[in-house]
Amino acid sequence: MNKRLSISKRGLQNWLVDACVFTGALIAILSGIYFLFVSTIGYQGGRNALYEVTFLFDRPMWDDLHTLGGVIMLIAVAIHLMLHWKWVVTTCKRAIGSFYSKGACMNRNTKVNLVIDLVLILSFTACAVSGIYFLFAPMGGFQGSRSLTGDTSFLFSRTTWDLIHTWAGVTMIFAAAFHFVVHWRWIVNVTQSVFSSLTSRLGPQLTPERRLG
Repeated sequence: MNKRLSISKRGLQNWLVDACVFTGALIAILSGIYFLFVSTIGYQGGRNALYEVTFLFDRPMWDDLHTLGGVIMLIAVAIHLMLHWKWVVTTCKRAIGSFYSKGACMNRNTKVNLVIDLVLILSFTACAVSGIYFLFAPMGGFQGSRSLTGDTSFLFSRTTWDLIHTWAGVTMIFAAAFHFVVHWRWIVNVTQSVFSSLTSRLGPQLTPERRLG
């Protein structure tokens, strides 16, 4: 007999939020890879082989997808932090205490998890802040009757913001990959529980007896 998996309301809530984080991250990463390899520079006298090349979507559509994915991920991560805030505070206290007290020790798995999460949070923050800059900072060039400079600076130059956004994104991808590896068993178990729970709830409604009745 197959053991039916069940999931708590809190577990389902966490899974849905994490699914939103994953979906937003996937959209942002795929569109980011497009921008990483398809140059934004113009025709260049024929030297830019990727000029006006369309891959699945045109460039404005990729830009909209990148923005959408970033916004979804930003909102979902904020909710994720609020739901796990008590764990964050407790873990930070344990981490700080381990440096000053011999009795407040942390096991190896917790330390690895903490380092990965710290890198993930820092890279995500840098990527989000730089992304917000690009969302509100106008592009250079002539736009109708508005003549804009090619480098709208705020704290850093536009080129520096672009480097921060790019390398923070790359770092976040690697940190997220490690995060998935560390939590893979939890992801599989909870995902199976979610779909098993949905099947058990919808199953009786989809039986021939219920449909014919």
